Amino acid sequence: MRVLVIHGPNLQLLGTREPEIYGRTTLQAIDGRLRALGRALGAFVECRQSNHEGEIVTWIGAAPGQFDGLILNPAAYTHTSVAIRDALAAVGLPAVEVHLSNVHRREAFRRRSLVAPVVLGTVSGLGALGYELALVGLLAHLRGQAVADVFGGLAGDGENSGAAGGFGKSGGENPALKAPELGEKNR
Repeated sequence: MRVLVIHGPNLQLLGTREPEIYGRTTLQAIDGRLRALGRALGAFVECRQSNHEGEIVTWIGAAPGQFDGLILNPAAYTHTSVAIRDALAAVGLPAVEVHLSNVHRREAFRRRSLVAPVVLGTVSGLGALGYELALVGLLAHLRGQAVADVFGGLAGDGENSGAAGGFGKSGGENPALKAPELGEKNR
């Protein structure tokens, strides 16, 4: 599986931009965690960021044949970009919309997403963790699996054979359930 993650405008400023709203985790750390989680779950994750609507539209349009699914934080374009919405609808790839903050607890204009009607779902308000949850959910959808099976089954449940070598039956340690290392090689 190959997943393209697209970060929209101003997200290169994460960690310093309004940390009381967006948190202190940098974009580089989010990308490193996504790549590490993807590797642990048998998926390739490519992360890109742009402040330019046209570039984001171009990336979405070029994704079919290169990627199996998309994770997108359109940021401010969530509320304004018919072009991004139409690109997502046109390519038809499964996609998950992510927002670091809970957009429904913010200004009224932020509560309307032009993207939401053309994506599988939206993860909002869980900070940087939302990206990881979006990846797990997208992989489960793409593979036609339950979330537990994306991780190879739940430890000790004795029922799930799991996609990662029968973790549920073996009772062994599943490396996909460990927190990813964030060394420089993953950034």
